[in-house]
Amino acid sequence: MTAGYGPGGGVPAPGTEERGPQAAGDDRPGPLAPRIERPWPSAYPPPGAPGQPAPPPVPDPRQPGLPGQPADVAPAGAYPPPGGTWSPPPQAGQWSAATPAAPAYPGAPGPFPGPFPPGAMPPPAPPAPHRGRGLTVAALGLAGLLAVVTGVQAYQIDRLSDRVAATDGRLAAARDGAEVRLDGLEQRAGALEKQAGAAFNPEAIASAVLPSVFRVRAGQFTGTAFVVGKPVAGGAANLFTNFHVVESVWESGGRQVFLERTDQRFPATIVKVDKDNDIAHLRATGRFTGLTTAPSPVKSGQQIVVVGAPLGLADSVTTGVVSAFRKDEDGSGQVIQFDAPINPGNSGGPVINGAKQVVGIATAKARDAEGIGLAVPIKTACDGFRIC
Repeated sequence: MTAGYGPGGGVPAPGTEERGPQAAGDDRPGPLAPRIERPWPSAYPPPGAPGQPAPPPVPDPRQPGLPGQPADVAPAGAYPPPGGTWSPPPQAGQWSAATPAAPAYPGAPGPFPGPFPPGAMPPPAPPAPHRGRGLTVAALGLAGLLAVVTGVQAYQIDRLSDRVAATDGRLAAARDGAEVRLDGLEQRAGALEKQAGAAFNPEAIASAVLPSVFRVRAGQFTGTAFVVGKPVAGGAANLFTNFHVVESVWESGGRQVFLERTDQRFPATIVKVDKDNDIAHLRATGRFTGLTTAPSPVKSGQQIVVVGAPLGLADSVTTGVVSAFRKDEDGSGQVIQFDAPINPGNSGGPVINGAKQVVGIATAKARDAEGIGLAVPIKTACDGFRIC
């Protein structure tokens, strides 16, 4: 730092000027602070000099007015005065420092680095970061991610569809195989049912037949009758018995007989008789279940069940086999010979095969012999009366 000088002594240092006469009361020692002169390269004195009017502002159409300023006032430091030149920036000296110029307009980055030719625009400010570009990149990345996810899902769905189709094929094949096996099982079950039906079961046969078999009381005689076929109009039932059972009533001109079962008694009417084949057709007003007749003749050795009321004992059951299918000795037709025990009172009772079908009507037994019974084939009765 330069040493100070007393009043009236020494020479001012370069870049400084001597102060004028001291004002009254100014007794400060040393030189005054240096004053910087800024040359103004123009024909006009510096703006704001005492006694000089300020030059009129020159508006620039290329630079609109700044906010808060009149439109016809250019920002300070933006352009040189008309007709003038730019002065070089002051040099930093010992007693002064360069003062940074104010920004040309709000938001400008600072003073420009050098002079500009008259009428030239200052360089534009650097653009602000563009957020839209970042959003676009993010959207593109998201779209790509979605495309990848969609592709993966489509691939998985395609594979799943293939697996479902393969499963459906296996299920269809298994279902077809199950249907084939089921058909085979049904066929086997049918065959077993036929075998079971063919198996001789006297108990089952008796349970199915007994409700349709009655004891017949015709005057002083008793025998057996059974319901056959479907009911006629009005609900009446048709029954078969032997003619010799109702012969006394028929020959006397009577037509009414009675059907008895346990403690029940039902009236019946003699409709028609066949003396040659020893068959009589009865009709009762009660509702009863009819037995089914066999479609084919019996064969020797076939097992049978005979149901009747021997000696008046209702619901009696005996079993045996068909001994022969032979012609009647009287020449009236064929008869069935069987070995099941029968007695007076069995006349008119049904002879049943293993399929619970009526094959004949028990009609007689050999005297002085055992195990020789005779029955009229059911076909003979059905052909003669048309009620089966």
